[in-house]
Amino acid sequence: MAYELYYWPAIQGRGEFVRLALEEAGADYVDIARGREEDGQGLGAMTALLEDPSIVRPSYAPPFLRDGDVVIGQTAAILLYLGPRLGLAPSGEADRIWTHQIQLTIADVVAEAHDTHHPIAVSLPYEEQKPEAARRAGDFRANRIPEYLAWFEHVLTRNGGTHLVGSAVTYADLSLFQLIDGLLYAFPKATDAALAENPSVAALHAAIRGLPRIAAYLASPRRIPFNEQGIFRRYPELDL
Repeated sequence: MAYELYYWPAIQGRGEFVRLALEEAGADYVDIARGREEDGQGLGAMTALLEDPSIVRPSYAPPFLRDGDVVIGQTAAILLYLGPRLGLAPSGEADRIWTHQIQLTIADVVAEAHDTHHPIAVSLPYEEQKPEAARRAGDFRANRIPEYLAWFEHVLTRNGGTHLVGSAVTYADLSLFQLIDGLLYAFPKATDAALAENPSVAALHAAIRGLPRIAAYLASPRRIPFNEQGIFRRYPELDL
């Protein structure tokens, strides 16, 4: 059976980290909410599964993945599950947990990037919290982006400079690529400056982009463009 991915159909968001793993593995999967309602897919199918009373471990929100009778929510948990099944996680327990730890750190950065444009409340539009967003983004650019990228650089150099864990591509490498891609979209000036100080991170970003399956995916309609509805948003006034 194909994996079923449930996520919003018009944004990359947190679901993109899962899509990249599925694409790199060449896995058979269906992006349910992007399908046609007449085929039993679409947003209605996603809502129905979220509200299905037979699911005893319901997800709070997308993304979530269905694999037969198993339903998993939260990006990091989905990737922890998929990693060994897709050949994108190390075999040893210590390395698997380390990969998961890196993924959770990436999730921290993603949350902070989101909060640069929604620092007060998710329910309020960006336009109603612009002064607070400018202040939050200023700290994110000056301190958090450099600090996080320096940590990833440290992890890479300690592991030989090519991969975050082990000697082969893991889902953590793919997720770091997506994180950097998003930061380059939202904060190109600040991110370019930070990448200049962290060459191994920049090299990993370029290497993942060049993987045959990833390159094909990025050039395909399956890759949703960055936009101002997702996590990474380009507001020029936040990247001074």
